[in-house]
Amino acid sequence: MSRRNPKGREINGIVLLDKDTGLSSNAALQQVKRLFFAKKAGHTGSLDPLASGILPICLGQATKVAQFLLDDDKRYFVRGKLGEMTDTLDSEGEIVKTQAFEHLDEAEIIDAVMSFQGDILQVPPMYSALKKDGQPLYKLARQGVDVERPPRPITIHNIDFISYEQGVVTLEVSCSKGTYIRSLIQDIGDKLGCGAHVIELRRTGFTHIDIAQTIKFSELEGLATDDYQLLDEKIFATEDMLPNIESIYLGEQQAIDIQHGKSVIVSDPCQFTVVKLFDNNKQFLGIGESDEDGGIKPKRLFV
Repeated sequence: MSRRNPKGREINGIVLLDKDTGLSSNAALQQVKRLFFAKKAGHTGSLDPLASGILPICLGQATKVAQFLLDDDKRYFVRGKLGEMTDTLDSEGEIVKTQAFEHLDEAEIIDAVMSFQGDILQVPPMYSALKKDGQPLYKLARQGVDVERPPRPITIHNIDFISYEQGVVTLEVSCSKGTYIRSLIQDIGDKLGCGAHVIELRRTGFTHIDIAQTIKFSELEGLATDDYQLLDEKIFATEDMLPNIESIYLGEQQAIDIQHGKSVIVSDPCQFTVVKLFDNNKQFLGIGESDEDGGIKPKRLFV
């Protein structure tokens, strides 16, 4: 391909990747960044190598709003194996304990599963990107270090029980940000008295995004051309990926002031802490936030 700028292309927007199993989120990001020859890229909502499914890849200026995507709800398809506990809470880890599960019937399992629906407290796993004194927990876990993790409030909006067969329970879960499905499966196993770990995990929903809107990397490769036109058609506008954030349309002078770091007063008092900002031509400017004087100030702007 022709690459005039050695640093990459200045492209903005979000690619909805369907990440394959066995690939880290960072590896998937680097694949997409190279294919699009993007100058800058980042991902939102990491997926474990075991997991597949929706991984939004932010290109260019879209990396500035990645944190706002993380605040939204997610949906998962998951299969958990009862009777076996692993150090990573999934099948990529070592089995550390086994317990009998054969005596359990489907009704007992459904009762245990449904008891986690609603607002609950969850202890994050050691094998996670959370940090302790600047060190990711997964690095400490690999060193055999176990640190106390205080339980955190999460919400399991809905659990659909799909099936139970030969020790494997299959569920669909809709949950709030910060939920670890590996921990949920472990907690269900603990409640049943037999332990459990994840053997399959797929993110099927991310805020308003459905898995049907995504594209696999192999499909993206098939669209690669010298002018990038077919690839660029797969980039979603950043503002369209933030449907739960209210939009504010500014006048010409207000847009200029915002872009110079100034606060502006809007005609209707802002009812929201965070808003999407557009100029008088409906061009997306970035993210603003309300200030103590009832105005709007810039928070993450495109430049």
